[in-house]
Amino acid sequence: MRRVLGILMALGWLAGASCALARADAALLVEEPFGEFGAMNPTGHAAIYLNHICAETPTQLRPCREGEAGVVLSRYHRIDGYDWLAIPLIPYLYAVDDPSQIPATATPRLELKMRDTYRRNHLMDLVPDDPRHEIPKGEWIELVGASYDRHIWGFAVSTTSEQDTTLMDRFNRRANISHFNLFFNNCANFSEKVLNFYYPHSIHRNFIADAGMMTPKQAAKSLVKFSRRHPEAEMRTFVIPQVPGTIARSKPVDGVVESVVKSKKYVVPLAALHPFVAGTLVAAYLGDGRFHPDPHAAVYNPAASMEPGEPGSQEPASAGEMTAADYFQP
Repeated sequence: MRRVLGILMALGWLAGASCALARADAALLVEEPFGEFGAMNPTGHAAIYLNHICAETPTQLRPCREGEAGVVLSRYHRIDGYDWLAIPLIPYLYAVDDPSQIPATATPRLELKMRDTYRRNHLMDLVPDDPRHEIPKGEWIELVGASYDRHIWGFAVSTTSEQDTTLMDRFNRRANISHFNLFFNNCANFSEKVLNFYYPHSIHRNFIADAGMMTPKQAAKSLVKFSRRHPEAEMRTFVIPQVPGTIARSKPVDGVVESVVKSKKYVVPLAALHPFVAGTLVAAYLGDGRFHPDPHAAVYNPAASMEPGEPGSQEPASAGEMTAADYFQP
C-alpha cells in the first residue's frame, strides 16, 4: 500500500513539474518596419504568438501536440479575403519546417526561394500561382520568413488552458472575413482584442501620442504597464533577431506622433509653417510617446528547439557574440 501511495505521489509531483515547465503563454510580437511601405509607415507590424495553440490549417486552430512550438496569429490585408491567418512559429519566422533548415545568412534571392518553396508545399490553396505561373506578388510574403526582413520583439504573459480552449473555440466558430482598415481595424487592433481577452483592459489606445490609432508600440507599452500592476501576468520579454545577410536591416518601431517628430522631411516644414503645431507634437511625444523594448530581453535561439522566452531558449553569449543589447535601438 505504501509503495502504491509513493508511486502516486511521485506521478503527481512529475505532473505538477511538467505543468510548471510547460507554461502556457500569449505573446505580443512587435515587428520592425522594412521596405518601402515601412519607410512611409514606420509603425511596424503586430502579431500574437501562442505556445499551446497550433494550426490545423491557416484558418483552423487546435491544441498543440508534443514537440510543436505553437502558432502565430495576425490580421492581414488582401490575403484571400481572410481577416486572420495562423502559421506555425518556425515557418512564420524562417519559412522552413525544421529549425535545422534555417540558413546562417540570407540573401534576397534565397529568401524568395524559401518563401516560395514553403508556399508551394503548404499554402497553395491560400496563395495560388499567378496566371503566368510565376511567384505571385502581394502581402502573402508576411505569412512566412518574417525574421529575414526584421527584428521582432516579444512580450509574453501567462495564460490558462481554459482560456486557450475558449479562444480556440471562438476563432474556429466565428466568420473569418476581412474588414481590414489601417486606422481602426489593423493588425495592432487584432492583437489588442486577443490580449484583452486574456487580460481585460490590458491594452488601450493613446489619443495623444498616436492620435487615437492603435499601434504595435502602443500595444506593447500598454502591456508592460499592465504587467507592472499585475505581477500574476508573469511577463517575459524576448527578441527574435533578424537573420544576418545582405537583406536590408529593419528600422525601429515608431508611434504615430513619434514618426512625425523624428522625420526631418515632416517636422522641419511643419515647424516652419506651423511652429505651434510642431511644438505640440514634440511635447506629446516627450510627454507620453516614448517607449523602448527591454535591452536585456532573452535572445531567441531556434536551434534550442524551445519557445521564445523560455529558460534555455537562448545560449550564454561568448566573447564576440551579440546580446539583446546589440539589437536594442533606442
